[in-house]
Formats: sequence, C-alpha cells, structure tokens
Amino acid sequence: MATDTQLDLNTVLPEALDEKDACVRRLTAGLQARDGVTSAHVEQGQAAAQLCVHFEPDVISLQRIRELAFSLGARVDNDFGHLSLDVDEVSRPAPAQLLEQKLRKAAGVVEAHVSPTGSVRVEYFADQTSEREIVELLERSGTPPRVGRPQAPGSGDGAAAEPEVVAQSEDAGHDEHDHQHGGIFGERSELIFAILCAVTLATGFLLGLSSAVPDLVSTVLYVAAYFFGGYYTLKEAIQSVMAKRFEIDFLMLVAAAGAAVLGELAEGALLLALFSIGHALESFAMGRARKAIQALAELAPATAIVRRDGTEQEIPVEQLRIGDTVVIKPNSRIPSDGFVSVGRSSVDQAAVTGESIPVDKEPLAPGSSRKEEDIPAESRIYAGTVNGPGVLEIQVTRLSKDSTLARVVRMVSEAQAQTSPTQRFTDRFQRIFVPAVLTLVVVLLFAGLVIDEPFSATLYRALAVLVAASPCALAISTPSAVLSGLARGARGGLLIKGGGPLENLGTLRAIAFDKTGTLTEGKPELTDVEPVDGVTETELLSVALAVEAQSDHPLAAAIVAAARTKLDGTPALKADAVTSITGRGVSALIDGEEIHIGKQLLFSEIDGAPLTERVSETTARLEASGRTTMVVRRGSRYLGVLGLMDVPRPAAQSVVARLRQSGIRNMIMLSGDNQTVANAVARKIGIDEARGDLLPDDKVKAVVDLRTREHKVAMVGDGVNDAPAMANATVGIAMGAAGSDVAMETADVALMADDLERLPFAVDLSRKSSQIIRQNLWASLGIVAILIPTTIAGAVGIGVAVLIHEGSTLLVVANALRLLGYRERKNR
Repeated sequence: MATDTQLDLNTVLPEALDEKDACVRRLTAGLQARDGVTSAHVEQGQAAAQLCVHFEPDVISLQRIRELAFSLGARVDNDFGHLSLDVDEVSRPAPAQLLEQKLRKAAGVVEAHVSPTGSVRVEYFADQTSEREIVELLERSGTPPRVGRPQAPGSGDGAAAEPEVVAQSEDAGHDEHDHQHGGIFGERSELIFAILCAVTLATGFLLGLSSAVPDLVSTVLYVAAYFFGGYYTLKEAIQSVMAKRFEIDFLMLVAAAGAAVLGELAEGALLLALFSIGHALESFAMGRARKAIQALAELAPATAIVRRDGTEQEIPVEQLRIGDTVVIKPNSRIPSDGFVSVGRSSVDQAAVTGESIPVDKEPLAPGSSRKEEDIPAESRIYAGTVNGPGVLEIQVTRLSKDSTLARVVRMVSEAQAQTSPTQRFTDRFQRIFVPAVLTLVVVLLFAGLVIDEPFSATLYRALAVLVAASPCALAISTPSAVLSGLARGARGGLLIKGGGPLENLGTLRAIAFDKTGTLTEGKPELTDVEPVDGVTETELLSVALAVEAQSDHPLAAAIVAAARTKLDGTPALKADAVTSITGRGVSALIDGEEIHIGKQLLFSEIDGAPLTERVSETTARLEASGRTTMVVRRGSRYLGVLGLMDVPRPAAQSVVARLRQSGIRNMIMLSGDNQTVANAVARKIGIDEARGDLLPDDKVKAVVDLRTREHKVAMVGDGVNDAPAMANATVGIAMGAAGSDVAMETADVALMADDLERLPFAVDLSRKSSQIIRQNLWASLGIVAILIPTTIAGAVGIGVAVLIHEGSTLLVVANALRLLGYRERKNR
C-alpha cells in the first residue's frame, strides 16, 4: 500500500522560489523517476513549504526517500543558477516583455522574468551558461546591469566566481549610464527628444499661420518633429518586429506614416509628440516606483567604525566580519545587523519594521544565548536603522549582504518580476487584441466598397481607429499600480512578495490567526498552583520543575521560571527519560516512578489512574477563567493542576475591529489550547470563531476548510510553527519577520515588526492597490471601447484620438502613483 511523507522544501532545496521554479520541477522529476516513488509534488497553494512524496514502502524505504530528496536537492541546486539583477533602459512593459522573450530564447536559460522597472530574474543550467554570459547578453541587448544591484542568494557561479561583473564604483556606473546607455543627452534623452518634438511641432504650426512664412519652413519643422518623436518609437518598434511581436509602438508608427502619406504632417507629428511624451512620463513613473525601492538599499551607511586590536577604525561595511564590535555614534545610521553589547539608546526602526516610535535598546544580558533567533527584541539591531541620543557598541551577527535590510531589498526587487493575476490577464488580452486591431484596420481600408467616399477619407478613418485602439493605458495600468504598492509596503515595514499576494490580500474576506504569539503576547506566566488530595505546593512544583526544565516548550519555560523562584533553596529532583507527547504534554521518570504532565485530554488517552473528580473540577474552574491547564500525575497519584495564562496583546481587540472596518467578515482563531481557553480568549478579543485542541495538521485542515468556504483566506502566524498552515492559505502572513529567515522565506506577506497593528495597514494597502488596479483596468478598457466605435463612425479624428489616448495613459499612471503616498488609516 502506498504512503507519503512531507519534507520542508526550503531545507531540501534552499534556493527554491515557488512550486513553478525550474529547480523544483527538476527535483520532483528526479524523485518520480525512482522505483517505488509514485509521485512527488509541492502541495497546491504552497509557496515554499512542503515537498510531498508518495511512495511504496515495500519497494523503497522512508529513509531512502529522504536521502534521495536531499541528494537530488543538492545536485539540482548545483545544476541550476539563480540570477537576480536590475538593468538599465527598461522602464515600461513593452521593453520588459521584449527582453524577457530574448532571455528565454538564450541557450541554457530555463526561465526569465523582467519587470517594467528593469528587475530581472533568470534561472539557468549552470553547465550550459553562466552569469557572465547572461550579463554579456544583456549588454549586447542594450540593457546593461545597473551597478550596485542587489545580489540574490544562490545566484549561481557568478556571485562568487565572477565578482568583476558587478564590482564597479557608483560614480563609474553613473557616468557609464549617462554617456553610453541613455543617449546623447544622458538618461533624460527620451524626455528631451519628446520635448523637442513638441517644440518643433508647435513652432511649425504657429509659423504656418503666417502668410509671410513659406510653407516649406513648417514642413521642415514637422519633419524634424517626426524625427524627434519617432526616433525612440522606431527603435523599439524595430526590436518588436524582429522579435515577431506587433506592439503599440508599431501601431503608432503606422498611423503617423499614414498621416504623412495623406499630407496631414501636423496630425502625424502631434501623434508622435504626445506618444513620445507619454512614453517618457511612463518611464518617469516606473522610475519613481523603482527609486522608492532603491532608497531602502541606500539607508545602510557605506562605512562603519569598528574596534579591532584595541583601536577604532573606519572601514567599508563590506569588510565587516561576524563578531566584529561596531561603535554607533548618536544620531547615526547603523551599518549592520547585530545585538547591543554596550550602551543604551533608542533606535528608529521605521525603515525596516515600519514602527513609528523609536524602540529602546539595552545590552544583551551576560550569559544569554547569542544565537540570532534567541536575541530579544530589546537587544536586536538592524542595518539601516537610526540610533538615538546614546552611544552603542554592537556585535555583528550578519554580513552586510545578508542583513535584514539587504534581504528585504533583494526580495522586493525579485517580487517586481512576478506578474499578478490581473497583469497576466492584460498580457493575454493584448496578445489577442493587437492583431485583432490590425485586422480591423485592414478591413476598414475596404470601406470604399460599401460606402461612397474617397480612399483618403477611408485611410484617415482607419488610421484614427489604429490610434484609438492602441492599448497603451491597459499595458501600463496594472504594473504601475503593483510596483507602487510593493514600494509603499516596503517603506512601511511590509514585505509583499509580488503582485499575486498584493491582489489576493486586497480581495479576500477571511483571516485565520494563530493564537499564541500572534493574538497573544506569546509569553505565558504561571498564575495558579493548585495541589490536590493533601499534596503540598512544594512537591507539585518540584516534580513539575524537574521534568519541564528539560523541555523547550514556552509553557515549560514559564513553569520553570516560576517554580525556581518559589522553590529557592529547595533540593532539586532529577528527571530521566523525558519524552514529549506531541500536542498533549510530556512524560518522564523520577526515582523510577512514571510522571505525566499535560492537558486533561492526555489522561484519557494513556493507561493509568483516571482523573479524579477534584482534578476535573479544578481544571474546569481554571479553564473557565481563561487559563491553560497542565495536570501533574506521579505514578497513580494526581499531584494537582497548574494554571498558565498568555494574555492577549493590548492591540488585539482594536486590530480585529479595524479589520472588520476593512471588510474582513470572517475571522477565526486556531489554538493548541483546549476549547474553553480558546473561547475565552476569542470572546475577549472579538474573534468570530475559536478552534482549540488543534495539532499542527489540524490547523492545516482548518485553513483548507475555511479556504473552501470563503474561496480565499489569509493565515497569520509566526512563520515557523505555523508554516504548514500558512502555506495552505491563499496568503500566508508572518509577524515579526525581521531577523527571521524562516518567516521571511515562508510568508507571502511579512510584517517586519512583531506588531499586530501592522496587519490592518497591510490589508488596507492591498485593498487600495486592488481598487486602483480595477479602476485602471476599467478606465483603460472603457476608453478604448468608446474610442473605437466613435472613430469608426468618423466622429473623432486622429488628433482628438491621440489626445484622449495619451490622456488615458497618463491618467492611469497618475492614479497608480497615488499608492506611493498612501497614508495609513488610523484606528477609528
């Protein structure tokens, strides 16, 4: 009989991006080729969570499955290269699509994605091509890599073996861009050409009004306007046609050429002037969104003051090593991730976590764990944040390229290359619509066979339709909104991994929350010690302390901390054979007697003395007051009940209320605590429904069930224990992702601060983004739908069609850019 196992995909294949990633496909194909393996896949809806393998245990063992998965993962990861960079000369959808097509056709390239802001992501076979060859292809295509680009992890051989490809100074890169890649006027050449086109057109028109000026002068000026307005348009149109694509640029050139043939040079020049100005402004808009993201990368200072060999020296941040001591002066930016070793101050973390109020920092306590995941928030430091009035000394825990800020910039840059559902729709629409428009124009050229009119009038109408039907606004409407939304989120402490999560979060109506550490503080305290049947409090706590001291569960830590305080000076007992009982409790041996500590449910599932009436009554009373209870049994004798409480976050109730105002109609809380405790916490917070006594697999089933009922659901958790449930949600949201690799990798949306109040901002921003995307989509389609019949009827000429066409393009771009200035809605 076949069975299955699940492995963490990020562990098997660290650089996997999603289930469509070429490495993942290669890994699953390799597993399925093995005897005994019936199928291997990433479960539906998971981003980077569980690799599910179905196999015949009689043919191949579970251990062998694990060995194969890890060996294949290592080999595949070595076989594949992942390159993520930014390029010049791409600032609109059309050039991005052309470059994407060219990259996909290159030898050895498996997949390529290019965003309208010039963010490029390439997956390739490392034995067939290299990062250097891909970079050279980009340079030959006139889209060289932008210097200072963020390097993606696992970018193949190039990141380590070919550093000279990217090791250029900022000044050198800027100079090269201005003089080689931007044109004769530098990076503003296209805008200047568009302005010259408008100026020569206007001059020619005004001079043409005077009878004293020969017509030849106006004609020469109109021809000059054609040159300036058509130069970049023709350049892109040639690239499109050579790639066997008929883009909007081609339609505009045909219309301008037709106007010239008809002797309407002024109208043709007007078309090119407005179209080229529109293009230049589109590039400016995409540049605004790109610079908003690049501004994050520039937050970290270029140098750091490090103390080595007893002296302080200023060095480039790239030369910092893990363990270095860095001196942070007052009111200066922090150069690296680390923890405070000396000094106290307040730090403005808004750039990374979005927190509006500076956070007080203090030294890490002596003897505390220096593992990054164990460093408390009050001692943790992030690169790019701003120190307050005090002097701090911090110990570096990450290299500059691996800092939280660098990872955020890198991930947002990669997210730009991900297409949203609406963008995929518009891309498919354009591929059908543009050839349909060309067909319609050809048909209209034969209108003279049906109606009595000169061919010049027929040609003029056909050209007007060609202009009216060009979907410029549609092409730019979605990517401009998505990129603006991603940039605004990054600036507010939100890491949103692409247009898909941005749109989905903006349209869903249901959210599932993990309880512990999400809706509650995640720091339970022992509040009640209830011995029974003549047992002393000292005996009860001594047994609990001996067993729970060997557990790493948060409840165990709370019991241990309180018991040590209460039992100060009491001889300690020794527990052996401590074993965790998943989701239920723990067992151990003390002086040969079996000890069980856990939920009430545990004692109905194991052998031994049943629960006494006194224990049951005590447990029910404590749970009714919102306590989590732990029953302690020694041998056949019940010692008593411990009550613990994890209080709701102060902001939880207001956050739930704000989410309701944002349109979230169904919220449920998922908890491993018993149902009574879960209900008590849910009532206090205002949650609709609470589900208690859940094991990790039960949380996954609850999320799947809610997703089935509501179509879309978000799961909010800490990104570690809740990873399977988050992966099965439409959108997984991790809290406190700053400094947590697992949370940042697992989630679709990461709230960088451990602050529940950032959740309504994430939902509201996504709602606003989805709203603007819909507005842009309907506006662009609506204007085309109105213009086509009016131009066919002859009610609108080329000039008016151009004005409306370019006006609609600028309208949707301006509408999208509103997201960059989106203000967080305060609690009402």
